[in-house]
Amino acid sequence: MSFRTCQLCGVEFRLARADAKFCSAKCRVYFARGKRPLPHALMSRDRWIRYSSKKVPLRVSGGNASSTDSGSWSSYAEASKSNVGIGLGFVLNGDGIGCYDLDHCFVDGVPSLQAVEFVRSVNPFYVEVSPSGEGLHAWVYAEKADGFRRRIDGLNVEFYTHGRYLTVTGRHILI
Repeated sequence: MSFRTCQLCGVEFRLARADAKFCSAKCRVYFARGKRPLPHALMSRDRWIRYSSKKVPLRVSGGNASSTDSGSWSSYAEASKSNVGIGLGFVLNGDGIGCYDLDHCFVDGVPSLQAVEFVRSVNPFYVEVSPSGEGLHAWVYAEKADGFRRRIDGLNVEFYTHGRYLTVTGRHILI
């Protein structure tokens, strides 16, 4: 019997269909209406930082943070209330979450067909537009693995599961 975590509320549910993403019709409708908080899989982990305009990781109280020092990370609540730097970041530490970072994959304001096909193929639990507005972050469940930068089907793709942080914009996009 297969289970999945609801993309909206974070509750684990039994799959009725292989492509089910929500535990209930209520969650599916809220999601469709734009009431989309960040996924529980990210918000529930105390691995949040802030970052500077030069993408330097920062502690919520100021000063440099590290993608390998858990003492410099905070909860989502603390990080989202802080006004240090220009935005939020999430640290990957190898505990089952990874992220594909696709750069410059938009054409005329929408993701390219290659980007959409690639993102769908990795089965993400959350996809958002990157800070530049020209890239995508596809968050996935993944075992700890070596990161990479590659060109795949004409796309600039990076993938990480540990030792890095990625910016989080909250600009969710349905793929």
